[in-house]
Order: sequence, then structure tokens, then C-alpha cells
Amino acid sequence: MPQNRSRPTQNKLLRALSQEEYEQLSPHLEFVTLPFKHVLYEPHQSVDYVYFLNHGVVSMVTITEEGETVEAATIGNEGMAGIHVLLGVNHLSLQAIAQVAGNGMRMRVDAFRRVVTPDTRLYELLLRYIQALISQLSQTVACNRLHSVEERCCRWLLMCHDRVPTDEFFLTQELLSQMLGVRRASVSVVAAILQKAGLITYSRGRIRILDRQGLESASCECYHLVKIEFDRLLGDELRDSED
Repeated sequence: MPQNRSRPTQNKLLRALSQEEYEQLSPHLEFVTLPFKHVLYEPHQSVDYVYFLNHGVVSMVTITEEGETVEAATIGNEGMAGIHVLLGVNHLSLQAIAQVAGNGMRMRVDAFRRVVTPDTRLYELLLRYIQALISQLSQTVACNRLHSVEERCCRWLLMCHDRVPTDEFFLTQELLSQMLGVRRASVSVVAAILQKAGLITYSRGRIRILDRQGLESASCECYHLVKIEFDRLLGDELRDSED
């Protein structure tokens, strides 16, 4: 199925489509920047758009009654924010927030439901993506319960690194502590350990990945398990879009 590499998007789902299907979608796609801490969805509120990320990281976050937060899932250019719309749901109990600044293409929900029908390739890809996301969610639950803060921090940094175009990105210790559901002091200790080991540099909220292989070795198995499952479900379809 021929694909046009000149499309103005780096979203892997959109780039995996045939030219014909992409052209059916393109009139409904609008480029949008996603600055740091930009909220895409608030809990229990109806949504107007779905988002296909080009760069950056969007987190699906659970917020307790006390205002504490913990990340449930991470979305980048491999997926779509607002996948619940495909299931006929208008709102979620989670918040969707840009944790690493980026950009993407957004589409109004009414247009999405009108154009992305069960006979389209994008619909099929999104069903597979839902299963991959469920795998990520279940692995995150196990990871938060069983693995050390250091291992979990390495996993999160690797997931961010996969979704940004450079080795450096902005990420505060406060934010990382919220995503991991731990105290900020714990993140400070881990960041110092990773920096001393030569895996990262960290200064004024900017993290640079120095040793990707070392970071993978320091992470728990959850990073690789989620990646393997994602590749099993979507790897062949999305890999062609990168050729």
C-alpha cells in the first residue's frame, strides 16, 4: 500500500495510511502546538477533539480527591489521545496533559466519528492500538507496585526518549514525582544517582540522555515488555511508515 512520505505529520498511525485514506482525513486535521502542562482533557468533561501527536508526550493521569496524581498511561507519536471516542465514550475519569512539550494534529470528534468507520484502515489500527494501550496500563500497575523508584524512573525516561526527536527534553522533578506517584525528594535522589552513573545530565529541568543502553539496563523489565507487546500488535503496520 503506497504511502506519501511528504505528509506534514510524524504521527505513525497517520503515516501508515494509504494516500487515499489520508486525503479523506486531511481536510479535518488541524496542526496544534502542545506546550508544557497543556491540558487536553479534564476528568468527566466531554471532549471536542482527538489528537494525533507528532512529537512530545501526553500523560493520562489519575487525580485523587486529595489532589495527588499518578500516571496511568503515556501517549506519543505512536498513538492517539482520545481513543475512548472510538468506543463511543464522550469523557473519561482521567486527565490528559502534555508532560513534554510537542505538537500534533487534532480532529473534531464529530468529524472523527463520521470519517473513521469500521471499514477504514485507521479504525483497524486504532483497535490494535487500544489493545497495546491496555497492555501498557496493566504493566504500569504491576510496575508501580513491584519495582523500585529508580527502575520506574528509568522506564519513564526511556518512554519519553522514544517520543521526542532529540536526546534532551524539559522535565521537572516535581512533574516526574507526580507521574511516578512518589515524593519529590525520592526523584532528586534517583536523578543524582543516574547522573553520577553517567546515564543522564540534569540541570534546571532539562534532562539529556547520555547512555541509552545503560538506562535500559537500569530499568525494570516493564519497558521492554510493553515495547514487545506494542511491536507484536502494531510493529509491522507502523514500521512501513518509517521506511
